[in-house]
Amino acid sequence: MSDVVVQFLKRIFAPVLVLFAIMVGLGLLITKVLQHLWPFTVEDTVNRDFAAHRETLGNDISYVFSTIGSTPVIIGVTTVVAIILRLTLKRWREPLFLCAAVSAQALVFFFTTLVIDRHRPEVSHLDSSPPTSSFPSGHTSAAVALYVGMALVLATLTTRAWLKSLCWVLVLVPVGVALGRLYRGMHHPTDVTASFLNGITCVWIMATGILDRTVRWTRRVAGSAGKLAHAQSAALHR
Repeated sequence: MSDVVVQFLKRIFAPVLVLFAIMVGLGLLITKVLQHLWPFTVEDTVNRDFAAHRETLGNDISYVFSTIGSTPVIIGVTTVVAIILRLTLKRWREPLFLCAAVSAQALVFFFTTLVIDRHRPEVSHLDSSPPTSSFPSGHTSAAVALYVGMALVLATLTTRAWLKSLCWVLVLVPVGVALGRLYRGMHHPTDVTASFLNGITCVWIMATGILDRTVRWTRRVAGSAGKLAHAQSAALHR
């Protein structure tokens, strides 16, 4: 088995698989074990409060944030940002990291919904409901992976403290998406909370495996062959 495959299984596949198991475990606890205990018993109250205080302005704002977290927008923004990073930085490390983080969260989200069968909140829904479980929130998870990933990349590209702080303002986008999905009656509070865990963990996994320049995906080989392999690995990870 090649070094690259071993590193992929160790640094990417295994952590994502563990995350999937954790998400399924959380989903089962919330829907099968803890649903009659506080604070899970107040989730329906939160959903009803959001639905009871809807107004035109709130509907419009929540629609914008809900759209930001939709699959077409997430794919489009990820593609555009990845292309810009590649053309600007002249290397693959950052665009690969961003695409991998967004893709990983999508896989964990999708397979989790196949195991956890949770109904949407029992309030009027302002968006059409896709044929997936309410747990976790795909919109929120995707927004977390994309915008937290973008903030991390941009923050590492500048040395100015105020610019680093400004980059992390992007974290407010998934917060808005999460609140928007709750407001529109599409998810329970624990759905969006679990999505933050999914998105942030995927960003961390890909950051340690792809962005970390100290990580070597191939072993050093003695002689000229070793130097060539090292140069190719460095070029791939730039």
